[in-house]
Amino acid sequence: MKYTEVRLGRVFIIRLEDKDILPACIEQFAKDNGITIAQAILIGGIGAGQVVVGPRLSDAMPPEPMLQKIDGAHEVVGLGLIVPDEAGKPILHMHAALGRSGTTITGCIRPGVSTWLVGEVIIYEIIGADVRRTVDNNSGFSLLDIK
Repeated sequence: MKYTEVRLGRVFIIRLEDKDILPACIEQFAKDNGITIAQAILIGGIGAGQVVVGPRLSDAMPPEPMLQKIDGAHEVVGLGLIVPDEAGKPILHMHAALGRSGTTITGCIRPGVSTWLVGEVIIYEIIGADVRRTVDNNSGFSLLDIK
């Protein structure tokens, strides 16, 4: 385990609109507002896209992701971390639970997921951390690297 102590900075409340694209719109917001590291909480609706629902085989490296298509409006609650990649670009890694008609899908939000009607996001800026997302050669994932 690695850790670092941090403190909270600014707090933002964002209203996403119908068909806003995740994670791109949150990453652009972070870039535009000089947010380097933050926690993001999402509630609202998701209308389309895909989520990763696990690796096809647990012990295969690099893992082959299992994708679940989101077809139709789903209620959503998600939690994520914005951390810059090796080039300094803010990257949102968010996991979410999406529900519709008594069925729940839980997974990692993939690029291209769109909101349905509305998404509400709270961003808690984190200050004082020396962290980056760096590519792990074994898994191919961009993992959190704490200095």
